Order: sequence, then structure tokens, then C-alpha cells
Amino acid sequence: MFYDYFDTGLIGALTLVGDEQGLRHIVFPKKKRPSAIRDDWQKRPELFAPVKAQLWAYFKGELNRFDLALAPVGTPFQLNVWQALLTIPYGELVSYKAIAEAIGNPKAARAVGGAIGKNPIPIIVPCHRCVGSDGSLTGFGGGLDTKKRLIDLERSNR
Repeated sequence: MFYDYFDTGLIGALTLVGDEQGLRHIVFPKKKRPSAIRDDWQKRPELFAPVKAQLWAYFKGELNRFDLALAPVGTPFQLNVWQALLTIPYGELVSYKAIAEAIGNPKAARAVGGAIGKNPIPIIVPCHRCVGSDGSLTGFGGGLDTKKRLIDLERSNR
């Protein structure tokens, strides 16, 4: 496993984790359960050059869809939810219920929320675009202030 850091200029420094298969994790600086860098991991900045370039363009408002090799690990249900998140258009918000309906399980809004809470690749797999049914901002691994900043960034660059 390899890692590096990326300073967003907006929400702090992210930790990027991946391997030959693709990006596996993005960890926020304020994450409730920070991911410790393991002793057997290697710092490899060059491996993350495409990720950093696209994140930089995103934070400058110049990129609204990522094209990267992703390799998240999760249950089939989680993977299905995370795939559905990738269909949410840039700058738009949808409810957990809408995601549950999109994956063909309309009564699974709570389970969808749980899967979204375990999304290992936030920003790129845009879990920040998911809100409560009433439009309220709900839990986010990077904190609600970060979620609001990401939403505001996207809305100001549509």
C-alpha cells in the first residue's frame, strides 16, 4: 500500500492511500477515526500525481467529474451505493431515500446512510452530495463544515 498527502487549500490536507489497482482511501484531516499510516506502507508521491492533478482542478472549479482508477473495498451493498453516488451530477444534491430508490431498495434509506458513512473515497465518490429528505446537511466524515464547503464550491462553479 502506498500513500501521500494533498493540501486542498480549502479543507486542509488529505491523506491519499492506494495501490497498483487504484485509489483506495481519501482521509480528511478532521476525520473522527483517522487512518494511521501503517509501517509497511510506502510514501510514493509520483503514484498519486493523477489524483492530485484532478483534485487540484476540482478545488479550482475546473473539473466536475473525476476519471481515476478507484479500488474501494466494501460489501456488495456498499459498492452498489458508492456506484450510485457517482451518478449524482456535479453541484446537485439528492436524498438518502433517492439513492435507496436508485439502487432498487426504496426502504433502505438508513442502510444507504450507513454505506455512505463508510465511503472510503469521499469527494471523488461524492457522498457530500447526499442530504436528508428535508434538504438538511447530515453526517459527513470530514465534518459538516467541510461538506458545506464542498457543496458551495460546486454550486459556485456550475
